[in-house]
Amino acid sequence: MKILITGATGGLGNAVIKFLHQEGNHNLVALVRDPEAENAQKLSRLGIEIRQGDYNDKASLVKAFTDIEVLYFVSGNDIATRLQQHQNVVEASSESGIKHIVYTSAGRKNETKNAPLFPVMRTHIDTENWIKESGINYTILQHNLYAEVVPMFLGEKEQLLESKVVYLPTGEGKTAFVLREDLAEAGVKILNTTENHINKTYVFNGNELVTFEEIAAILSQIFDEPINYISPSIQEFETTMQSVGLPNEIIGMLVGFSLGISQGEFEDTKNDLEVILERKPTNLATFLQQVYS
Repeated sequence: MKILITGATGGLGNAVIKFLHQEGNHNLVALVRDPEAENAQKLSRLGIEIRQGDYNDKASLVKAFTDIEVLYFVSGNDIATRLQQHQNVVEASSESGIKHIVYTSAGRKNETKNAPLFPVMRTHIDTENWIKESGINYTILQHNLYAEVVPMFLGEKEQLLESKVVYLPTGEGKTAFVLREDLAEAGVKILNTTENHINKTYVFNGNELVTFEEIAAILSQIFDEPINYISPSIQEFETTMQSVGLPNEIIGMLVGFSLGISQGEFEDTKNDLEVILERKPTNLATFLQQVYS
């Protein structure tokens, strides 16, 4: 069974490839935009077949997907263009004869246009529907927020020690953060046994619900310094971020996710990830200790 991994040089796709390679799977294909790039060449040196393809170019995808049975479809990260990109991937999968798509979607509760993260989630909703309508066997993996976004939201250790504040308008919202490595490991388990996961949707969460106030408390223990939590109004947050020169698109992203968190979009306790991994996912405190110690 030949498996193609998209996003092969990105964090999630690369982790999936490395897990599969370590298991001795020699029927791997890595999809990359630039085969000459260093990260692509690293995969090539491991003996992994490299194929060129771009989500923006459907013809390149049809060619790259030739003789592929299973596609691990990592969602694109360009919010402005990925709706068409994802449509290209699904159409190319149909035209090239892909037998099974494993799609990395996102967990959510509110699918209405009024949801704070609707611009982000719309692509996932549409892509899931396109895949189901294609007639191709599928497994949809609805990922909760990566644990890796926490340091992205909060900044580096030096910044936190200087400000001594976690400053985000997330209110008392809880999130079941999950490590990217755990998501990759679970994805590999599914890729190895796709026949057991035909036309199923799994919700992948971390093993605990955490507020940003609790994250501040975890950081206080790691730093042995008091780190406070402040949840400002959206207007105050935007004004403050603008005053320190943060780009508007970054502010908008932080506001959107903060509102989603405050409204409980990521407060989910379904344990599909634990079932697939056959162990508890890594908790957020362990991850933060690794990042900030």
